[in-house]
Amino acid sequence: MSHQSELISQDILEYLKQHENKELLRFLTCGNVDDGKSTLIGRLLYDSKMIYEDQLAAVTKDSTKVGTTGDRPDLALLVDGLQAEREQGITIDVAYRYFSTAKRKFIIADTPGHEQYTRNMATGASTCDLAIILIDARYGVQTQTRRHSFIASLLGIKHIVVAVNKMDLLDFSEERFNEIEADYLSFAKKLNLTDVRFVPMSALDGDNVVERSARAPWYKGKTLMEILESVEIAKDKNLENFRLPVQYVNRPNLDFRGFCGTIAAGTIQPGDTIMALPSQKTSKVERLVTWDGDLPEAFAGQAITLTLEDEIDISRGDVIVKVGDQPIIGKKLNADIVWMNEASMIPGKPYNLKFASSSTSGTISNIHHLVDVNTLEQSHADQVKLNEIALVEVSLDKAIPFDTYSRIPGTGAFIIIDRLTNATLGAGMIVGAANDSFDNRPVTAEEKARRFNQKPAIIAVNAVNADEVVQGLDRRLFEMGRVAAVASNEHAPVLKDAGLVVLVAGGADGADISLAADQESLDSLIADLQEAGII
Repeated sequence: MSHQSELISQDILEYLKQHENKELLRFLTCGNVDDGKSTLIGRLLYDSKMIYEDQLAAVTKDSTKVGTTGDRPDLALLVDGLQAEREQGITIDVAYRYFSTAKRKFIIADTPGHEQYTRNMATGASTCDLAIILIDARYGVQTQTRRHSFIASLLGIKHIVVAVNKMDLLDFSEERFNEIEADYLSFAKKLNLTDVRFVPMSALDGDNVVERSARAPWYKGKTLMEILESVEIAKDKNLENFRLPVQYVNRPNLDFRGFCGTIAAGTIQPGDTIMALPSQKTSKVERLVTWDGDLPEAFAGQAITLTLEDEIDISRGDVIVKVGDQPIIGKKLNADIVWMNEASMIPGKPYNLKFASSSTSGTISNIHHLVDVNTLEQSHADQVKLNEIALVEVSLDKAIPFDTYSRIPGTGAFIIIDRLTNATLGAGMIVGAANDSFDNRPVTAEEKARRFNQKPAIIAVNAVNADEVVQGLDRRLFEMGRVAAVASNEHAPVLKDAGLVVLVAGGADGADISLAADQESLDSLIADLQEAGII
């Protein structure tokens, strides 16, 4: 099954040309801890002759120290490269490996099984065409099996291979295999999975991984490698709805103006009538320019530079589509989000959001429900914590063009970014447009408090220099992103009812907290407010 060819020694350029034109399949392995994900990838690399001699020698040496396979090389160590992974015998980070056969090129993402690394698994799955979900034959369908199947479905992975591993420990029992298959299919009915296949295997010994196993004569299906080489993924691409998010405007001289980007969906040819969004200006395609020359037609996944017959205003962040095939344009949308930050997502708090090549700011205006990734049960929530998944409503500061993620992932996904640190906080998959009707409900103090991540309160500051301390405290709260107001005792209750933190110099009737301080103790004042839960 090796991709090795005599062309390597005879005509290396021809070999590289053939290799370049092979179809690429991206897939991931996921499942419960100790189900054998890393061992399976190691077996695929080993049996496809994609391990260098020095790599194999290093793995063989390390196997005597941290391996679990006795005298044999522990193939899992080919993927688990972090010291913590080897010490604990688990996968923590997403590891990518590359190999090829005579028929295809492959990129494998080995993803962790622990619930605390759900964000890592979702990241690895976001670009994959196929998911291999491993199940330990001894234990059957587990919590992580359901979790990872749900995330794979959420991310639009259309092809699932359920690898029932460690069948050698059960003498390749056909009855046990059929039991696990029925159990998984019963659960999969709740998900949007259309192509599910099952393979009984032993990743450690290589049964039904690359070579067919003599220990399971009852299994008439394909081996894992045969599935990987033959599964049809070309039809998974949307070739009907043209979308080109503009990444760069190429203007090297006065005679050339091209719009660069990677086609997210559809096809395009010179002469096609296009529309630029959001301006809705139209023109016709003049040329499709690439490094290798002009193209007669371009498809989804290709990076191109598109020139037009007319000079219309298009800039980075715009989306070029065909006339009569426009995406949704709006300021409100519903999306499934995976939260990836230690700090919880709070409705009403402003975030930056990046869609394809465009950016805007907005808020999560409502949490429809939280999804239990283990049971798929839905529940009410006031916030979304690390590794949790929720269906939410997003309100944007400006209208943007977008599609549903299930239709076009390239224009149906976004990331949520912290406005202060630029850290990526979460990832979103658009479900559809939200109701953008006129909302005349009054803004409540609770909504304002959530927006500024603070609790409305009246704070009385007692000190000789109380006015100076109040001003310093107001400045410090402002720098922390909180909203306070300096007021008199008379006006403090009204401002508190409006959702603000109110600072009063001296005594205050109905104060929620009183602070005795001088200007040199602002840090201790902030600590007191944090301890009281006000900020």
